Amino acid sequence: MKKAGKKGSWKTVRKLFNDVHLWVGLISGIFVFVICLSGTIYVYNTEIREMSAPHLHQVNPTGQKIEIDQLSRIVEQESQANITSINVPSDASKSYQINVRKEGDKSRFGEGYFIDPYTGQILGTTKEENKTAEFMGYMFSLHRWLLLDKIETPLIGDLPNRKLGSYISGGMTILFTLGLLTGIVIWFPRKIRNWRQGLAIKFDSNWKRINHDIHNSLAFYAFLFLLIMGLTGPQWSFDWYRDGLRKTLGTYQEAPEKGKEKGDKGKGNKGKDKSEVAKKEDLELLPISTYLAKADQEFPHTGDLRISLPAMSGEDVKISKYKAGFFAPAAADQLSLNAQDASVQELSIFRDKPLNERVSGSIKALHIGDVYGQFSKLIYFLACLIATSLPVTGTLIWVNKMKKKKVGKKLPVRELSHESI
Repeated sequence: MKKAGKKGSWKTVRKLFNDVHLWVGLISGIFVFVICLSGTIYVYNTEIREMSAPHLHQVNPTGQKIEIDQLSRIVEQESQANITSINVPSDASKSYQINVRKEGDKSRFGEGYFIDPYTGQILGTTKEENKTAEFMGYMFSLHRWLLLDKIETPLIGDLPNRKLGSYISGGMTILFTLGLLTGIVIWFPRKIRNWRQGLAIKFDSNWKRINHDIHNSLAFYAFLFLLIMGLTGPQWSFDWYRDGLRKTLGTYQEAPEKGKEKGDKGKGNKGKDKSEVAKKEDLELLPISTYLAKADQEFPHTGDLRISLPAMSGEDVKISKYKAGFFAPAAADQLSLNAQDASVQELSIFRDKPLNERVSGSIKALHIGDVYGQFSKLIYFLACLIATSLPVTGTLIWVNKMKKKKVGKKLPVRELSHESI
């Protein structure tokens, strides 16, 4: 009797999980399909953009590279703007990207110039949008805000449409995660010794069984990666979720007091108030090659460099170096240099950080699959493709069950028994 009671309890729990799985799937299905489809495409955003505009990104590596300071002067003269940052790829066949911002420019990123490091020829700018880049922009908007950011007039009160889209996508992602967790519970067969049946797809069966197996088996194989995507995604939608995630990882920090300068966080400005920080006119920089040489000294490994120049005196030069390679981690080593003498103000080697800080600093990379270069990108692409199929296969399973119940109610008892056999 005790044994039967346990079976009955598990059957009740299983039914509860099955009902929750069904309803969160039906509620979030269309949103999950759209979010996952756009996410699948966006995994290879950088590669797709570069392939669509090879004239901006690809160069012929012949001869010696021109000094970085000379390349900077060429861009400054062409743009009549101040250089904010420079991307130096480790791939000899790729162009440099030198980013600039004009006085009064309120855009988030300014403008980027692509330049051939061997000839000094300016190949184009980031504002030369082609159809592919525009399409990828729409994919990002669809994934993050469901394209609601494209609508200017608020749809609900004074709530910005971008925020509304973010709330919806974040909420649907939470439901998706709940669907994953309930799904993995009901995936386990009633008899545990039959667990292998949940890993196979019986292609010699009818299409309903094949659809059922695809939903169950593929979801199981992709479960871990989809769970990571689902758990990390809502942090861009909800402050409470982001704070909770950081508190869980032990990396939460209180927001700085209002009026406190961002530059005061760095060691270069530590202890200084606004009156002590000189204006932009007082900014004096060493040759950029000096900073890059220091970075190569601190980070001898091969990798892509990004150097960010200070906007005013008293701020540090920030340098990030990303390791190159098929299995290279996406997280960068960080270096802060005094702008006046290139002395090291702060050095951060990613592999030397505690595990919780490494995880916290890799949330974006964990979400988009840019953790270990092209290797993890391929895995995430396939996992996200499976996620896109789940609302479709799941809906078909539900429709088939509804049809079966409807037919069962119409059939006489004798015919129903025959159908069951």
